[in-house]
Amino acid sequence: MQADIADVVLWLFIFILGIATGAGIYEARIVVPLWGSAPPQSLHSPDSGRRFWAFFTTVPLTLLVVAGAAAVLIVPMDELRRLWWGIALGLVAVERIATFAYFIPAIIRLQRAEDFAWQDVRRKFAVWRVLNYGRIGLTLIAWIAALKALMPH
Repeated sequence: MQADIADVVLWLFIFILGIATGAGIYEARIVVPLWGSAPPQSLHSPDSGRRFWAFFTTVPLTLLVVAGAAAVLIVPMDELRRLWWGIALGLVAVERIATFAYFIPAIIRLQRAEDFAWQDVRRKFAVWRVLNYGRIGLTLIAWIAALKALMPH
């Protein structure tokens, strides 16, 4: 029974992580350049944070990291599965911490930066944009590691 629940958690983790990876790449290539066109006003549209990310990563992926960590620690499983799943969970945990500690607060501050100099907003947004590529890279590597956890060992 525990193993079945762990399998469902892993599959959901991989599914949501795959969506997050693809959406992150899409956002970086299509949406972020739109945001950079005339900040801070352009940072409001499209509002992917509230319209998309909240439903796929902010709540579900974060909860799946917690559930996955419990499964990896408690449920008996093949050691290679445990290793790859643990690596994926660790990478996503780092990404989640960075998202909540930096990415979300920074973009909200930039959206409300009416009083800042235009050049200052642009510079801070450029830093956010570059660091976002690292976040996408973490997500991609975590997704690959999670997929490795599914392979027969």
